[in-house]
Amino acid sequence: MTAKRIRFCVFAFLLIFLSLVLFELNQNRAAGPILVTALGGLFVFVYLRFVQTRPARYRVMAFLAFLALVLVLFFVTYPPVKRVPAVPEKNPALTRIRTVAQGDVQGVMTADGLVEVYAGIPYAQPPVGENRWREPQDPLPWEGVLKADHFAPMSMQPTHSPVYNSLYRIIGFHDYKISWKDNYRPAVSEDSLYLNIWKPAGEVEKRPVLVYIHGGSLQTGQPWYEDYAGGGLARQGAVVVNLGYRLGAFGFTALPELAQESPNGTTGNYGLLDQIKALEWIRANISVFGGDPDNITLAGESAGSACVSALCTSPLAAGLFNRVVMESSTVAGAEPPHSFRSLSDAFASGARLKEKAGALTTEQLRALPASALVPFADTEHHITVDGYVLEELPLESYRKGIHNEQQILHGYNEKESEAFILFDQANLKNYETKVRGYFKEYADRILELYPASTDREARENWAVIFGATFFDYPHFCLNRLAVGNGIPVYEYYFSKDNGRIGSFHSGEEIYLYSNIPQDSSLFDQRDRELSAQMSTYLLSFMQDGNPNGSNLPVWEQNLTSYDLLQFGDLTGMTRETKPELFAILDEMTGWKGAKLAE
Repeated sequence: MTAKRIRFCVFAFLLIFLSLVLFELNQNRAAGPILVTALGGLFVFVYLRFVQTRPARYRVMAFLAFLALVLVLFFVTYPPVKRVPAVPEKNPALTRIRTVAQGDVQGVMTADGLVEVYAGIPYAQPPVGENRWREPQDPLPWEGVLKADHFAPMSMQPTHSPVYNSLYRIIGFHDYKISWKDNYRPAVSEDSLYLNIWKPAGEVEKRPVLVYIHGGSLQTGQPWYEDYAGGGLARQGAVVVNLGYRLGAFGFTALPELAQESPNGTTGNYGLLDQIKALEWIRANISVFGGDPDNITLAGESAGSACVSALCTSPLAAGLFNRVVMESSTVAGAEPPHSFRSLSDAFASGARLKEKAGALTTEQLRALPASALVPFADTEHHITVDGYVLEELPLESYRKGIHNEQQILHGYNEKESEAFILFDQANLKNYETKVRGYFKEYADRILELYPASTDREARENWAVIFGATFFDYPHFCLNRLAVGNGIPVYEYYFSKDNGRIGSFHSGEEIYLYSNIPQDSSLFDQRDRELSAQMSTYLLSFMQDGNPNGSNLPVWEQNLTSYDLLQFGDLTGMTRETKPELFAILDEMTGWKGAKLAE
């Protein structure tokens, strides 16, 4: 073979290989890479046999024709939109038929036969048409047996291309897998008020129930994600429920005219109302799946935890759960730093949405296609004090002794901020500007507390300050309120590194919910031991409000608000490291309350 032919073959191979990589990252249907491979072989044959000796313009045309056909195949085999299966196996075994208030339902078994999954059960009527921006309505009964073998579509939200999502898994999580089972795009719909149940296989009774609310800044997210899916805890005897709720503009738009329409005078907290409706359905029906309606733990992470925090003082949620787990967020401070705003700010933002959407009336807003409202997710994603779901700031309710939870388990991660400042790192040049821009008249004290003389110090200090302000400090506020109300409270600090995302925001979930994959090389033996410890603490807490037992290191109540249980290379009690910064944040936000002993 001549050097010219060798160069062509190498180039053609690279072109075909890159095409296959693109098709895989985009999760195209299986026919895509098969047809690209066949087309590539045909291209090489035709080029070498008929084109190579022709003038240059013919060779260029041949390459362009090949690329055009690849592009056609890319779109012809573009991944279709599908609902995500409750279990990944084909033709899974079916569960027995169970009867809830609205009708009969049948789920599927996991491959190991240890867990029953019931996916996509409606807990409210679809919030579409006239029900957009209204309180959720009771679900309607159905005929026959509801086949609960696929998760419902995720709530309306901004989405990315499959290529973006794949690269995010590769770069961010390092756990991308080549598979023929994921060649589709998960469905997204405004009709998303459904829940999913994982239970131990067989007939069980009076099992503790965990109800989980997913995060995503109240803009994105789905209730079936593998890190917090319910299979891990169900294998250990618990019943787990995850749920979808309205997000972005659909869940948190506030307008005076919407409040006037409401029989309860409410607006802006539709996502929270969905969660309350789901809790009502769960309390009424969970015994059918072996769960104890009188022993429900409400859990959430990030914005999901902010929702849990809000529900702790909502009069509408009283009696719907017993205890709570809050991971990496609360709205218990004097000025909640994210996922929360005043009603006046919510009204002003709603008015801007209405203007930008070109709608003069709420009827015109409701007539808009859902896709037209998705771009407003970045402005309409905040809980507010609406006078109905929340009658006042949670802080004010706690100070009056008003709360719904009996015990609290909560905490935060070592590197909470890393994902949020990934593209906005501090350096020595901009460090002081960043600090002064946020802390204003308190900046000198912050800079004295966290001085920087190198780019590395500036970067690390800003990461600590950002994470403490937006995540750590709200838990410090919550803990003090809990102690003041005599609520047993246990706080953790997660610092375990691994080959995946380590102690970044949400990194603890895969441990806590016992979902580390058996075949994953990203986690070592200590990771698996830690996951067993964390899930055991959680299961004990779910049972009676005390996480201790099973020969684990003692988890002391955080009576000082400075005593944390560290989940890291070792498990044991440690001390909060940022009391001086928290003291400054107290002054900034106007915190008023009893100061606890350090």
